[in-house]
Amino acid sequence: MNNTTSSPSSKNLVKEILSWKKKREAVILAHVYQPGEIQDIADFTGDSLFLSQQAAKTKAKVIVFCGVQFMAETASILSPEKIVLLPEIKAGCPLADMAPAEKVKNKIKELPEAVVVSYVNSSATVKSLSDYCCTSANAVQIARSIPAEKEIFILFSLITLSDRDLSISAPVASPWARKIRGL
Repeated sequence: MNNTTSSPSSKNLVKEILSWKKKREAVILAHVYQPGEIQDIADFTGDSLFLSQQAAKTKAKVIVFCGVQFMAETASILSPEKIVLLPEIKAGCPLADMAPAEKVKNKIKELPEAVVVSYVNSSATVKSLSDYCCTSANAVQIARSIPAEKEIFILFSLITLSDRDLSISAPVASPWARKIRGL
């Protein structure tokens, strides 16, 4: 444990959390952005994809997701039989908030033939409206799997991809060298 969890009251709180965790058969997942003292008591610490994979694999009855809303929603989708708790219910993600469901629905009406690609940090509602949900690790692979004649409606920033992925200097070879729409 780090120094922030060494005071007597902190030690008691940690003891109480670990006792509760055992009684409830819970697993604690902490995103890498969480403070050290939360990561210290977590069973798993990592990025949203890694933690979602752990949520899907766990035998625990309760998942405590120390992260933001879309992460807890993803855990709930992957493990519908489990109880998923989000300690800070208002924990949001500014990037996810940039694609509100109503705005996405309206854009889909405007572009009914477009293939909708959302990012893993989208809300569960936005994911449900999407044809594909990607991460930075598989975005290019997904783009390449979509027929070249299809228009893509993309719900994440292309900034997450490298210049090589975008093939700015050679657009013909790029999986993104087609009509791409955003919000």
